[in-house]
Parts: sequence; C-alpha cells; structure tokens
Amino acid sequence: MKFLKFLLIGVFFGIVLSKSEAISWFRIYEMFKFQSFHMYGIIGSAVVCGAIVIAIMKKMGLKSVEGADIKYSVKPFGVTRYLLGGTIFGMGWAMTGACPGPMFVLAGNGFGVFLVVIVSAMFGTFLYGLVKNRLPH
Repeated sequence: MKFLKFLLIGVFFGIVLSKSEAISWFRIYEMFKFQSFHMYGIIGSAVVCGAIVIAIMKKMGLKSVEGADIKYSVKPFGVTRYLLGGTIFGMGWAMTGACPGPMFVLAGNGFGVFLVVIVSAMFGTFLYGLVKNRLPH
C-alpha cells in the first residue's frame, strides 16, 4: 500500500502516453524524418515541466521518499560520454521503436514482444552496474 500512489501515477502516465500517441511507431518515425511537430511538442513540454518541478523541489527543499535530502549536481561535460551514450540510446530506440518510458505502456497495450525489450533493457542496466566502476565517469 505504501507505493500505491506511485502505481497510480504510473498508470496515469501510461494513459497519457497512449492517448497522446507517444507510443506510436509512426509518430516516432515522423519525428525522425522532421515531418511532424507532434513528438517534439511532447518532449519539449516534458522538459519544461521537469524544469519547473525541479525548481519547485529546490525552492521548497523537498526530500526523497526515504526522507533523504535530494542533491543536484552538474555532471562534467564530456563529448565522448554524450556521443557514446546518445548513440547507444538512439540505436536501442531505432531497433525497438520505443524509448524506455513507453516500453511498459506498449507491453500493457498488448504488444507482448516488448516484454523481450524490457528484459533486454534490464539486462543492459545490470551489465552497466557490473562494469560502471571500470568506465570513465
């Protein structure tokens, strides 16, 4: 029951992604071919909302679910870091037709093949956890 509100927020997020067509492969394809503003509008509004929420969290001094202080730190800029990370992210997005958020929504909408994508993403995250100490950060 402790995390029921997070489950409800997740369900709401899934409904928003479905109704806004953000999970549509066709909409993603349109975006990458610069044929439609639809996805850019969704991504842009998410960035603006995120910036507003972070500003409010900083101003109010909100704490995490566990009660710990939330720390914000700027990561050092490294061109290689962002090029490599962006390339891996983009290849995954191109191969599956979805970024990490909509994977669960697509599985919930009956696209069972996305269960394979979710398991693969979890494996990739686990693998990163194993090698992160050996990577330049």
